[in-house]
Amino acid sequence: MESESKQVTGQLLMAVGTAVIGSLQFGYNTGVINAPQKIIENFYNETWHSRYSEHIPQTSLTTMWSVSVAIFSVGGMFGSFSVGLFVNRLGRKNSMFLANVLAFIAAAFMGFSKMAASWEMLITGRFIVGLYSGLSTGFVPMYVGEISPTSLRGALGTLHQLGIVIGILMAQVFGIESIMGNSSLWPLLLGFTCIPAVVQCSLLPFCPESPRFLLINRNEENKAKSVLKKLRGTDEVSADMHEMKEESRQMMREKKVTIAELFRSPLYRQPIFIAIMLQLSQQLSGINAIFYYSTRIFEKAGVSQPVYATIGAGIVNTAFTVVSLFVVERAGRRSLHLIGLLGMAGSAVLMTIAMALLDQLKWMSYVSIVAIFSFVAFFEIGPGPIPWFIVAELFSQGPRPSAFAVAGFSNWSSNFLVGMCFQYVEQLCGPYVFIIFTVLLLGFFVFTFFKVPETKGRTFDEISAGFRQSAGQGADKYSAPEELNTLGGADSEL
Repeated sequence: MESESKQVTGQLLMAVGTAVIGSLQFGYNTGVINAPQKIIENFYNETWHSRYSEHIPQTSLTTMWSVSVAIFSVGGMFGSFSVGLFVNRLGRKNSMFLANVLAFIAAAFMGFSKMAASWEMLITGRFIVGLYSGLSTGFVPMYVGEISPTSLRGALGTLHQLGIVIGILMAQVFGIESIMGNSSLWPLLLGFTCIPAVVQCSLLPFCPESPRFLLINRNEENKAKSVLKKLRGTDEVSADMHEMKEESRQMMREKKVTIAELFRSPLYRQPIFIAIMLQLSQQLSGINAIFYYSTRIFEKAGVSQPVYATIGAGIVNTAFTVVSLFVVERAGRRSLHLIGLLGMAGSAVLMTIAMALLDQLKWMSYVSIVAIFSFVAFFEIGPGPIPWFIVAELFSQGPRPSAFAVAGFSNWSSNFLVGMCFQYVEQLCGPYVFIIFTVLLLGFFVFTFFKVPETKGRTFDEISAGFRQSAGQGADKYSAPEELNTLGGADSEL
C-alpha cells in the first residue's frame, strides 16, 4: 500500500476542499442568525408597525423568531430526504453543482428582504438555504468518503465538520456590529451565502466524479481507474479497483435498496439504527442551542460583550475540530465519540450549576463561559464530525444514498426540534434547561458503548461483510467471529 504522504495528492485535496465549501455554507447559515437577533427582531417590529400601525405582540415576535431559526431545519429535512434522487441520477459532483442554484435563490430572498419590507422573504430564504444545506450534508460526506483512501477516510471525513465550524465562525465574525451585524448591512450578512456558491461552481468542473459512482453505478471501469490514478497520484490502484469490484459484485446480488427496505431487511436494520442514533446524539446533545442562542445565553450568564464570547466559542469549535482531524485515525471513531459525549455531559452539569448560582456569585459568569467552551470542545472531539462520515462507512454503495437520506432526515428533524423548542423550554426550566441535554447525552453514551462498532482502518466491504454475517446468523447478538469483535464495542444485544 502507498504511504499516507503519497496518498494525499493535490487532486484529492482539490476535490475534498471544493466539496466542503458546501459544508461551510451549512455552518454559515446555522450561525448567521445568531448575532443580529435583536436587529432582525427590530426589523420585524418596524415592518409589522408599518403594516398594522401597532407594535408586534411579544408572543408573536418570539414565535416569528423561532420560526426564522427553525425553518432552516425544515428545509434541511426535505433536502436531506432528497439526496438519493440526485446522486443516483446525476452523480455526486453534478449534484453538488446543481444544488448551488438553491444557494443563489436563497441569497436573493434574504438579501432583498429589508428592501422589500418583507419578513416573509427572509423566512422563505431561510427555508431555501435549508434545502441546500440538507442536500449538502448528504452530498459532501458521501463524495469525500468515496474518493478518500481507506487509511485517510476518517481524517478527510472530518473536514466536512471543519467546513461547518469555519462557516459558523465566519458568520459570528461577520455578525459583529462594526462589520455587517448592524441595522444597515444585515441583509448583506444573510445574502453573503452567494459568494461561496460562486466559488464552488467555479471549482467543481476541475474536480473528478466519484470513482465508485463511475464503476458501480455507471459501469465505466476505465474512467474510474483513470480518476483513481489522479486521486492517488500513482498508477498502482489495483487494491482500490479490487475493493470497488467486490462491492459491485455484491450489489449485483442485491436489488435496489429503498428507504423502506433499510428497515425491513435484517441486513440493513442494524446499521441504519446505529446511523440514526448517532445523528440524534449529535443534535439532541444541545449543541445547536449553543449555536443558535449563544449570544442570549452569554447575556443571561452576565457577560458584558456576549458577541465576543460567542466568537470565542466559535474559535474553540474550530480548534478542536482540527484536533479531531489528527486523532480520529489513531484513536478510532467509537472512542472519540464516547469521550465527546461524556465530556459534554460533564460540561452541561457545570454550566447548569454556574447559571443557577449566578445571582449569588457574580464570578460564576466566568465558570459558565468555561463550561460552554468545554461543551463545544468535547462536541468537536467526537459527536460533531463522526456521525456525518460514519454513515458512508456503515453501508455499501447500493443502500448508501438511502441511508444518507434517512440519517440526514433524522439529523435535521432533531435540529428543528431543538431550534423551535429551546426558547420555550428555557423559559420554563430557566438555568436547569441543560439538565435535559445531560440526561440525553448519558443515554447516547450508553448506546454508543454497547452498540456502535469501530470502523477505523476497515474497507467499506469489510464493514458491510460484518453486518451481513451478523444478519445471516439470524441472531440479535452483534458479536460473532473474531474479526467482528474488533468491529464492535462490546458483546451486546441489539
